[in-house]
Parts: sequence; C-alpha cells; structure tokens
Amino acid sequence: MPKQKKVLTDREMDILNILWSSETPLIASEIGNSDPSLTINTIQVVLRNLLKKKLIEVADIVYSGTVLCRSYRPTAESKDFTLQNFISEFNNMKSITTPRLVASLLEHEKNEEAVIAELEKLLEERKRNLNREE
Repeated sequence: MPKQKKVLTDREMDILNILWSSETPLIASEIGNSDPSLTINTIQVVLRNLLKKKLIEVADIVYSGTVLCRSYRPTAESKDFTLQNFISEFNNMKSITTPRLVASLLEHEKNEEAVIAELEKLLEERKRNLNREE
C-alpha cells in the first residue's frame, strides 16, 4: 500500500468507494452509473489523479459496445487504506501517545473485557518477538 501524503478530495473518495464496493473492475461509464452526480469528465480527471497516486490501477482493456475502454480496480482494500491513513495521522500527532490512544479507544468499546484480553495476548506475543530480536 503506498503511503498517503495528502488527504484525498471528496470526489476521489467517492470514486474509490465505488470501486471498493464493486466486486469487479469498472470502466468510467459504470462508475458514472453508480453515482449520477459524477460527470464523465470529472470521473476521467479523478481516475487519472488516482492512477498518479497509485491508489488504483488499470485492470484490463475491455469493450464497451464497440469502443475499447480501460477498467479500473483499487490497489488496496478499504480497511488497509483507512488504517494507513490513520497511522500516518497518528504519527503526525506528537501529543498523543500509543497508551493514551488505546485507553481512549477502550473507553468507547462495548466489550471492553474481551478486547483487553485480546490486547494482552497481542502484547505477550509482541514481547516474545522483541526478545527474539535482541
């Protein structure tokens, strides 16, 4: 997953969400059919931008009627993209520590005890890995 340096525009996110929700690669006109507020010109500009940012790729060249078109797919899953953005933003915030973040997240967790148990297992595993590296 490429590192994300800039926040994406609303239109870029709209098109990424359409691509993520599709089980197959889409051509520009199919993206337009998914969201009538998007014009074909906007879609094409956004697709070029997403290609430059390496967030999508050309999956194939396919026929749409008698015309050849590119079909597009995302290069990463939605959850991976979201996690990478979160980590990037978190790393930029010097005032919030990892323990403080985890504590805050736990305060809003519905099943706090189960999550704490899972975190304890993960921490033990991480400690073992750190000891092996030394």
